[in-house]
Amino acid sequence: MTTSTTAESSAATPLLDLQALVVAVRRRRRFWSSVGLLGLLVGAAVAVLLPAPPTAVAKVLVAHQEDQPNDPGTLIRTDVGLLQTTRIAEKALKSLHSPEKPEDFMRDYSGIGLTNNLLQITVTGDSDADAEARAKALADAFVADHVKRIQDAASAEAKALLDQRDRMQGELAKVNKAIGDGSAESGPKASADLESLFARRAELTSRITDFSQRAEDARIGTPQLVAGTQIVDAPRAVRHSLPRTAATNAAVGLVLGLVLGLAVAAVGSVVADRPVLRREIASNLGASVIAELPRRKRRLWRRRRVRAAHERLTASLARTARGSAEPVSLLELGCARSTSVIALDLARALADDGPVVVVDALPGPQLARHRPKPGDPAVVSGKRAAAVPHQERRLGVGSVAPGTAWTDLQYLGTRTVLVVRAGHGSAAWLHTVARQLADQRIQVIGVVLIDPDPRDRTDGTLWDGLNIALRDRDERPARQNGTGRRRAEQLPMRAARVPDSDQEAR
Repeated sequence: MTTSTTAESSAATPLLDLQALVVAVRRRRRFWSSVGLLGLLVGAAVAVLLPAPPTAVAKVLVAHQEDQPNDPGTLIRTDVGLLQTTRIAEKALKSLHSPEKPEDFMRDYSGIGLTNNLLQITVTGDSDADAEARAKALADAFVADHVKRIQDAASAEAKALLDQRDRMQGELAKVNKAIGDGSAESGPKASADLESLFARRAELTSRITDFSQRAEDARIGTPQLVAGTQIVDAPRAVRHSLPRTAATNAAVGLVLGLVLGLAVAAVGSVVADRPVLRREIASNLGASVIAELPRRKRRLWRRRRVRAAHERLTASLARTARGSAEPVSLLELGCARSTSVIALDLARALADDGPVVVVDALPGPQLARHRPKPGDPAVVSGKRAAAVPHQERRLGVGSVAPGTAWTDLQYLGTRTVLVVRAGHGSAAWLHTVARQLADQRIQVIGVVLIDPDPRDRTDGTLWDGLNIALRDRDERPARQNGTGRRRAEQLPMRAARVPDSDQEAR
């Protein structure tokens, strides 16, 4: 019984097959591993060839008048911004007696807020001593500028308060004069005016006292802020460890290289559209995968398994060739060397039944430079294939790579086995191969997959194809029914589909 893919059960082809993408990226592990190794070497080389310049670090405690417990760091970021100004840089250079431009000096230092009130200053120099001196000058310039700004703000506030007090005192003097002039008058109206003047005098007196107190508080608060702004960690040179720096840069380069390599491999796999799964290759070629062989040399404990797979494939192809009345050929795509090995093994197996001649139509010298061993079949080129006697069995070996002369393939054999390397041909080219072979009326028996992915668990069998791998319906012998007449073998019926639920059954 055979199964068939129906319209209900067939799933739509996804826009991006993640399984195929993962397999394709894993198959290109040499590429992204090389890119990662290159990034590691570049990172280590940068640490050795471009060492970090001498650096000094200083920490400054900055007191703010507007400090709040819930401050998100706005004030310290403002201090960092003020540090990166030409005014601070120019003051530091003046204390160092350096002719360097402030704009150039600003490139050699940076600031970062560790907390809301702690500023770290990092300065580079020609030497450790020079870096420390520049850091000290820069920290002193920042502290002096911050203190000056605090004092200027306090003085401006106190002056504004005292100006208000003086204005109130002038108004109080006018009120007192009005009270002195109105005390000689009598009458109800004069008494009411005098009472309002006394109330106004009391209010002005209170406000004058308040302004005086606020001006005094402004002056008192400034020394606390000035004393709170200081250098808490004197400038010190930062010791750089070359091995640690090289290891850090190498690790960063390795990670960046792996990320870049994986991204390029993934994008390249999607753009190239080269099938690597059994399912995709069988679907694009229209033939089932009948065997798989590794392309690279495996470990010693796996060679026996690989040799057994070669022997099983040779025996299977030999049975197919013996049972075929038409010549059989092997056509390669991206694996000429493996195809030549399979062809020689198959020819040796068929040599037990009679003389065999291998017709070499490969574009490379894989068979032409083969050194024959005693008992090996003869190998002739495609030009001399016409001179081969008809009583000798011919085994054609050719290629379906780009540039193939399609009309010459039918002379190699009307039945063929495609030997395809996984991930070599694009999906469009696999379609072209299947279409050209169908136009030349060359029947594809099956596909031998070279270098498959070891974790591929997809099914490479086409259950609804006309020519199933090594199960050609055209060559099935006719059977006899009970009346003694020969009847053609009935085609297998489609398996009945069992409904998944009562609703589907209805």
